[in-house]
Amino acid sequence: MRINPFFFGAGVEIAERFAYCGIDSNLVTYLTGPLGQSTATAAENVNAWSGTASLLPLLGAFIADSFLGRYRTIILASLIYILGLGLLTFSVALPSLSISVCQPTDTSILCSSELQVLVFFFSLYLVAFGQGGHKPCVQAFGADQFDSQDPKECKAKSSFFNWWYFGLCSGTLIAFLILNYIQDNLSWVLGFGIPSIIMVVALVVFLRGATTYRYSVKRYEKSPFVRIGRVLVLAVRNRRTSSSAIAAQEEAHGNLPSESSYQFKFLNKALLAPDGSKERGKVCSIEEVEEAKAVLRLVPIWATSLVYAVVLAQSSTFFTKQGATMDRSITTSVKIPAASLQSFISLTIVLTIPIYDRIFVPLARAWTRKPAGITMLQRIGSGMFLSAISMVVAALVEMKRLKTAQEYGLVDNPKAMVPMSVWWLVPQYVMIGLSEMLTMVGLQEFFYDQVPNELRSIGVALYLSIFGVGSFLSSFLISTIENVTGRNGGEGWFPNNLNQAHIDCFYWLLAALGATELALYLYFANKYIYNRASRQIQS
Repeated sequence: MRINPFFFGAGVEIAERFAYCGIDSNLVTYLTGPLGQSTATAAENVNAWSGTASLLPLLGAFIADSFLGRYRTIILASLIYILGLGLLTFSVALPSLSISVCQPTDTSILCSSELQVLVFFFSLYLVAFGQGGHKPCVQAFGADQFDSQDPKECKAKSSFFNWWYFGLCSGTLIAFLILNYIQDNLSWVLGFGIPSIIMVVALVVFLRGATTYRYSVKRYEKSPFVRIGRVLVLAVRNRRTSSSAIAAQEEAHGNLPSESSYQFKFLNKALLAPDGSKERGKVCSIEEVEEAKAVLRLVPIWATSLVYAVVLAQSSTFFTKQGATMDRSITTSVKIPAASLQSFISLTIVLTIPIYDRIFVPLARAWTRKPAGITMLQRIGSGMFLSAISMVVAALVEMKRLKTAQEYGLVDNPKAMVPMSVWWLVPQYVMIGLSEMLTMVGLQEFFYDQVPNELRSIGVALYLSIFGVGSFLSSFLISTIENVTGRNGGEGWFPNNLNQAHIDCFYWLLAALGATELALYLYFANKYIYNRASRQIQS
């Protein structure tokens, strides 16, 4: 019996997200706590690591699509992932191990601290490398389990992306609720060790299903990167070719899609050889030209999604630091870990995806006559709008927190709890969760669906790279603002004392950038031409 794609996602992906978010969600707390980094430095390090982890899938996808294939890449990446998690656990245990090894002198303590930091960051980026091969291939491999020639399975693929993200967020939610509590209240060693064990179990489960999977078969001998590269090279070399010659060649082929032919028309010059001959092998086929156009069409959508990624980066950095200063008491003896507040994002997604898939989509489908209810780009844009609103809400709540700290005379007392309930932060987390449910799932389906079949792993990697670049942009923004506002001995917007910070101003800036991005996105989305398969389905 062939494995069900949802079972595949609900098993392997839940385990991977549990492991990854067990590190990512509380990383800023570990850096500012046991490692003693400043708030700004820790936020930059978290963003740099998250950015690297989101960009490395481009390398992993290239290796999978060009050499190893998705199945073998998943296995190799999982082994690297497990090694990184094991070393991460070892690095956290180093201080306690060093007590029995090093003498209690300043020199030995300094030595063990440097060793801990070195091993910690090495293992952290090893996890990023493992995730870079695992993430794009697992999702593309899961979607490959649907037969695109079967009408029922083709229709179900859109729901697959909803339920895939449902499983992903379920793993994230478990990590927020369990691992963050263990890390804050019991042991960092145990908090990083449990994900290592979970990933080993996930790899065993994945290998047991090897005989039941569907594997994609290459249609061409040449790599898709080579084919697209040839189109670009020939188009440049034929840049002086007259438009009449190109028109004649298009007419000779006869089946060039009319709507697509007017977009990126300079690529049609690849239909002719540089020497004017039509010898086979020296010219590109129409299908190859269309592949190159499909990839280029993604660039404006990719670029106008970057600010959205910057907004999302704040949920694991400044949102967490905000919560750490507020009243997190449930009872007199129980407090909510600040990083666990991110569970409201996952909880929102887990609750709303079934409503979206089972209620909204059928209602919208009856109105619009589209299989998914609304188009992928409409779904993405709706989430972007909500992300900009979330920054407005976050700015207002932060202004309220700062006012409360001032009223109680806590501005110069960073360790004191601000007498304001942490539940004030819930609306901004919920808004982020709603935006993720719309935009993240939409981007996953869009970048998987709109690339050539043999570049599906690259398509998923391109989607992930949005958040990698977004994390780096967030780090760049924080660093630049800190340098500009902190010059001449000033405190700047991001001092270690959050009661003297101006994070509210940063949120207002992101809200303005989000609104600008949305306007640009709507312009390019309106101009976007879906590939032929998507146009047939949506019609």
